[in-house]
Amino acid sequence: MQDIIQKIENTDWQHICEKMHQQGYAIIPGLLSTEQCELLKANYDDAKLYRKTVVMARYHFGLGEYKYFNYPLPDTIQTIRTTIYTKLAPIANAWFKALNINFQFPSEHTDLLQQCHQNGQDKATVLILKYGQGGFNTLHQDLYGDIYFPIQVVLMLNKPDKDFTGGEFVLTQQVPRAQSKAMVLKPNKGDVLIFTTNFKPEKGAKGYYRVHMKHGVSEVTSGERHTLGIIFHDAVS
Repeated sequence: MQDIIQKIENTDWQHICEKMHQQGYAIIPGLLSTEQCELLKANYDDAKLYRKTVVMARYHFGLGEYKYFNYPLPDTIQTIRTTIYTKLAPIANAWFKALNINFQFPSEHTDLLQQCHQNGQDKATVLILKYGQGGFNTLHQDLYGDIYFPIQVVLMLNKPDKDFTGGEFVLTQQVPRAQSKAMVLKPNKGDVLIFTTNFKPEKGAKGYYRVHMKHGVSEVTSGERHTLGIIFHDAVS
């Protein structure tokens, strides 16, 4: 796991911070190797790794399916979740301070999980998603409980325009008293997309205000698309 930790440490986090403040998302290119992506996909059918499978159409979430991992998480996923959290916590705290939200996120991920568990949130929220032709995911937010971390990440496990077409990642931004803005992203295989879970601060004439954001996936027109979603808070039992 040392290669993943080193790549995260070598990332220009000042640049990531600026992008998150400006647009609510940022990309770390090539965190996972092709081999690491393929291994995560190869384990998709290993039932003992997962606690729950969700067929999206059944709940009107879209077309496709996803699986929530059990604890303990696989080493690669645990390393990414724990290491990236420490880099994102200062951004989250800056956002909450700007918006006058009286909550301070701990610097270590284990301490955040302890807060979740004390609130009855002890189910793992890391998930792997699979879409075939025609698959899509409706716009949503991943909150899962009263305690939530305002930033999450997605890792692309397939190569766009080779393994699949369509299936772009979509972010929408709702500014008060204005029409929604849509952002369409195409991260590459192995890339990490960091984005806001719920809202980000925006500076106005009278100080900062909340810009609410949702995310989803456009229709996959051919092939197969897998992603790994890492949410940093746990879910209510």
